[in-house]
Amino acid sequence: MKNPPVRKSLGQHFLNDRRILERIADALDLHGSETVIEIGPGRGGLTDVLAEKAGRLVAVEIDRALAAQLRQRFAERDSVSIVEADVLDVNLGELASGPFRLVGNVPYYITTPILFHALEPPRPERAVYLVQREVADRIVASPGSKEYGALSVNVQSVAVPRILFRVAPGSFQPPPKVESAVVRIDPRPDPAIKPEEETDFRRFVQDVFGMRRKQLQRILRSLWGASSDVVDAALAAEGIEPSARPETLSVEQFAAISRR
Repeated sequence: MKNPPVRKSLGQHFLNDRRILERIADALDLHGSETVIEIGPGRGGLTDVLAEKAGRLVAVEIDRALAAQLRQRFAERDSVSIVEADVLDVNLGELASGPFRLVGNVPYYITTPILFHALEPPRPERAVYLVQREVADRIVASPGSKEYGALSVNVQSVAVPRILFRVAPGSFQPPPKVESAVVRIDPRPDPAIKPEEETDFRRFVQDVFGMRRKQLQRILRSLWGASSDVVDAALAAEGIEPSARPETLSVEQFAAISRR
């Protein structure tokens, strides 16, 4: 079967290294009964592996030609379903109809929106992403590092991310111009924020890092419309200097300030 042409507009880079595909599937820690949602199955390399390991597999593909090819390929596998859709328009929890694990070779040009989308409850029991190495570094970054930002704080407030391994460009067809990495994200047993706080927290963190070159006192005065005295008192209560900059705050400090 001839493959549809590569669509650069969708950021398509198909992973075809069987060894790496197996390692990605193994990172999900499947035992044969789990529901797995795959983002961007593409030509089905990872789908082939997952179909043998998952109890139920739902693959979400935006490319019409690839979705049609996958439907034909897995037509006789009742445990595999292909959904032709933009994953950002899909309610993952409803699609899974219960606990699920999430995996995907995420298109680099929309990686961050997809990651934020997957943070919406109900979250997966485990997520494994193949992403641009630069994004992987941002996800796991610690306070004080240049990579630490809104993505780091939002992921780490509710989950524990870990870079598993790197993937060279030559493992893809066509090869991307950047290095990639596989990241595993597991829910935190002790989230820094409560479910009802998540929407406001994410907005607050993104607003703060939108002014990351400014000192925290000036940022909060702008966001809160409050006086210096009010802001300084709030920061002092959390042991934070008014002159501190956003990238120096821990996830827990962001949570505390957000609540105020």
